[in-house]
Amino acid sequence: MYKKLKSQKGFSMFIILILLLMFTLLGIAALTTSNFDQELAGNQKRTTNSFYSAEAGTKKAESEIRTNYVTTGNPPSPLPSGNFTLNSYNVTYSTIDKGAAVQKNLTVGAYKGLYGLVKSFDITSEAVGSSSPERAKIVQGTEDALVPLFQFAVFYQYDLEIYPGPPMTLGGRVHTNGNMYLGSENVLNVNSYATAALDFFYGRKPGSGQGGGDKDVFIKDNLGNYQNVKNPDGTKLDSNDPNWVANSLSRWGGMVEDRSMGMTELNLPVVTAGQPINMIQRAGGGNTDSYELKAGLKIVDGQALYKTGTGTWQDVTSTLTSNGTLTTRTFYNGREQKNVTSYDIDISKLNTSGYFPSNGIVYASRNTVSGTEQAIRLVNGSTLAGPLTVATSNPLYIQGNYNTVNKKPASVFTDALTILSGSWNDANSTKSLSNRVASNTSVNVSFLTGNTNSQDGHYSGGLENLPRFLESWSGKTFTYRGSMIDLWFSQQATGTWSYGSYYTAPNRDWAFDADLLNPANLPPGTPVVNIVQNVSWVRKTGD
Repeated sequence: MYKKLKSQKGFSMFIILILLLMFTLLGIAALTTSNFDQELAGNQKRTTNSFYSAEAGTKKAESEIRTNYVTTGNPPSPLPSGNFTLNSYNVTYSTIDKGAAVQKNLTVGAYKGLYGLVKSFDITSEAVGSSSPERAKIVQGTEDALVPLFQFAVFYQYDLEIYPGPPMTLGGRVHTNGNMYLGSENVLNVNSYATAALDFFYGRKPGSGQGGGDKDVFIKDNLGNYQNVKNPDGTKLDSNDPNWVANSLSRWGGMVEDRSMGMTELNLPVVTAGQPINMIQRAGGGNTDSYELKAGLKIVDGQALYKTGTGTWQDVTSTLTSNGTLTTRTFYNGREQKNVTSYDIDISKLNTSGYFPSNGIVYASRNTVSGTEQAIRLVNGSTLAGPLTVATSNPLYIQGNYNTVNKKPASVFTDALTILSGSWNDANSTKSLSNRVASNTSVNVSFLTGNTNSQDGHYSGGLENLPRFLESWSGKTFTYRGSMIDLWFSQQATGTWSYGSYYTAPNRDWAFDADLLNPANLPPGTPVVNIVQNVSWVRKTGD
C-alpha cells in the first residue's frame, strides 16, 4: 500500500512538472506574440504617420496655388516647392507645370459640366523618417479652373433668398457663397444644381420681417425629376435635418449640396485687390480692377472718351451729345424716394455713331449728388451693333426691350439694376402707381448687380426683385434670358424694398440663357471664378 501511494505521488509530481512546462511555453509564446504585435503596430503607426506627413506637403503646395489664383488670377511663380519637418519626418515637396492652360469641361467635383480655362499641375511630396526607415511618397494631380461666371443662372456672394409671389421657374445652376433660403407664395421650381457654401434652408431668412407663404419648392434630382423640399408629413428637408447629408443625397442625387457635402466658396480672381465691387468703381487710388481700365468707350462726369486703334483716347463728347447718343434726363424713383438724374445712352444711335467700342466694353460714371440719384439709363436698345458690356458705378436702368433683335452677347455691371417697361414715361414717374402701367417687356442680358440685405425686419426683395421695378406690372410679363449675379451690397441705391406702393410684380418668364454655355457667346469682359480641385492621387511606398 505504501509503495503504491509513493508511486502515485511521483506520478503526480511528473504531471505537475509537465503542466508547468506547458504554461511556461504558452507564456513565452504569448509574450513573443505580444512583442511582435506591438512591433507590428508601431510599424503601422510609423507608416501611417509618414503618409500623413507626405500629404501635408501636397496640401501646402495646393494652398499656395489656390491663394495665388485668388489674389492674382495666375499660378504662383516660382511654383511651390520646399521642405519642412513634421512629426519627426523630413518632408520635401515640389510642383510640376503640365503645360499651357486649355479650355475644357470639368469632369470631376461639384462643378463638373462647367467649362473653364484649366491649368494642370502635379504635386509630389515625400516624407522620410529622421529616426526610422519609413518613408512615403504622394503624387497629386491638381487643376485650377478659371470658370466664366455667366455659366450660373444665379450666383450670390452673400446669402441668397428666393421667395416669389407668382409661380417662378429657374433653369441653370444656382449657387451662393453664403446661405440659401428658398420658399414660395405659390410654387418655385429649380431645374438644376442648387449649391451653398454654407447651409441650405426652406423658409425665410431670420430678420427679414416677412411671414406667410408655405408653398412648394421643387428641385430636379439627378434623373431630371422634380422632388419637393417638403416631406410627406409637412416637415422640410434642409440643413436642419439630423440626417441631412444622407437624406439629401437620396432625394436629389447630389443636385442639392452645401458645406456638409464639401461645397466651398467660389472666389473671384479677377479682383486682385479689395472687393468684387471694385470692378464697377472708378480706376485710381490703387483700384486696378475697375472696368474703366478695360473700356473701349468711357463716359465719366459728362466727358466721353473713345479708345482708338492706336490705344489713345479721343474726346468724342461733342459728337455723341450733338447726335443724341448722350442726353440728360430727370425722373422720380419711388423706391429710393429721390429724383434721378440719368445720363441716357441711346444704343440705336451709338450703333451708328462710329464710336461703338471695338472691344465691346463701355464704362460710365457720374459723381454722386446729395439728395438725388445719379444714374445711367440704356434706351432704344432692342438691337446691338455687336457684343456689349456696360459697367457703371451708379444705378443702371434699362428702358424697353433690350437685345431682342438678332441677340448678341450682352451684360451690365451696376450698383443696382432697374427695369422700366416700354410704356415708361418720365412725366408720370411722380404720379400714383395707376398712372405707371407697364407693358410686356423682354430683356436678354446677363448682369452683375448689388442688393440690400435682409435685416432689422426689412426684406431685401429676394432674387425675384434683384432686377427692380417701378411700375404696375400686374398681369404683364417680364421676359428675361441671361445670368443673374449679385456680388455686393448696393452703395447708392439703398432704398428699402416694399410691395404695392411703387410697383406690383410681373409674371416672370425667366430662364437661364443656354447660349452662355458656349464660350463664343460670352459677353465682353465676363468675369471668372476660381476653382482649385484635386483630380488624381497616388501614394507610393519605399523608394
